[in-house]
Amino acid sequence: MSLTAIGIIGSVILVILLFSNMPVGFVMGFLGFLGFSYVVSLGPGLCLLARDVFEVFSSYGLTVIPLFVFMGQIAFHAGISRRLYESAYVLVGSRKGGLAMATVAACAGFSAISGSTNATAATMGTVTIPEMKRYNYDMSLATGTVAAAGSLGILIPPSVIFIVYGILTEQSIGKLFAAGIFPGILLSILFLLTIYLRVLKNPSLAPPGPKTTFREKIKSFVGVLETLILFAMVMGGIFFGIFTPTEAAAAGAFLTILMAIIRRQLTWQGFIQSLADTTRISCMVMVIVTGAVIFGHFMAVTRLPYDLANWVSTLPLPSWAIMSVVILVYLFGGCFMDALAMIMLTIPIFFPVSQALGYDPIWFGVVIVLITEMGVITPPVGVNVYVVYGVAKDVPLETIFKGVFPMLLALLICNLIILIFPQIALFLPGLMR
Repeated sequence: MSLTAIGIIGSVILVILLFSNMPVGFVMGFLGFLGFSYVVSLGPGLCLLARDVFEVFSSYGLTVIPLFVFMGQIAFHAGISRRLYESAYVLVGSRKGGLAMATVAACAGFSAISGSTNATAATMGTVTIPEMKRYNYDMSLATGTVAAAGSLGILIPPSVIFIVYGILTEQSIGKLFAAGIFPGILLSILFLLTIYLRVLKNPSLAPPGPKTTFREKIKSFVGVLETLILFAMVMGGIFFGIFTPTEAAAAGAFLTILMAIIRRQLTWQGFIQSLADTTRISCMVMVIVTGAVIFGHFMAVTRLPYDLANWVSTLPLPSWAIMSVVILVYLFGGCFMDALAMIMLTIPIFFPVSQALGYDPIWFGVVIVLITEMGVITPPVGVNVYVVYGVAKDVPLETIFKGVFPMLLALLICNLIILIFPQIALFLPGLMR
């Protein structure tokens, strides 16, 4: 049997096992070990397994993940997410659809200190859905907005997906973070525009909230100040070369704790819970990364990614057509798979293809994150939809899926704009050292 055939068989088995809801990291690691041992031998396979597990869990570069996750957890338990929403609520809540718009703004702000789509959707859903219920918002609009806006957590830096993509492809994490800023702002604006047009067409979906005075609006900026300071320190430090991403994450986590202590908003129980949640989330990510690294080594010895890249580059098709096929694969796969798992599975295969076609690796990372964002709210898996379903409790699942479809259109338009105008993503990274 040829090495390419072995690689294809291994990939097919992996996809089948992932569809059976088996743990992603363990499946990838186990299949990678078996495949590598079959191609080479059992001894080197065992050495590979031990070395990869040790190197991933002892990697200095990966310490950025628990630090950013910890920063987001502290921010949540210190009430920063609630103050963000309250500020947005005062600013735009009196308009028709204002609470839903405030939800998008708050999700964008919390994404700047969270790094996780699930955490953003769960946190902001807990805060915003009861308020929208209280003002008789259509639950399809309310829950769909939370699920879609929560996806900003993997686009607006710091993003765990960007970190993992950067490590897998050996790209600058700082440049990937910078590349996500303008697309994140663009997508937030498109979400706001979608809500505005829906409410303009049917005002009964989102009645206006109570009016606020100009003085109250000015005072509300205090609730945004903490997030702005954190984001400016973390991203400004990385952008101007003051911090490495790991150092920026550590400084951000420290400053978040300091803010919580000064405001006396963080309880001892909240601190312990932050540590526990950080450990759980970080271990999950590290296991998935380990499995992907092992499976990637199996792919490397079969030479499947390189053979695929060479074959694709010789096809009598324009590069944009080939990239469109790659994007469709991501879009379809994202309907059935978690965003992180999708990135881990496909990057070893499609990244060489993008390089063979001459695409910028930073731009490709942004496009892939945008596509996987669509996956987290698309049926049948739609992880964010299930997160919001767990938070909303009495809202039917089909109601939430109905609410996210207009937001999917906004995501699709954002993708097309980034594809046509790549400098939106590449402008800031181009200014970095």
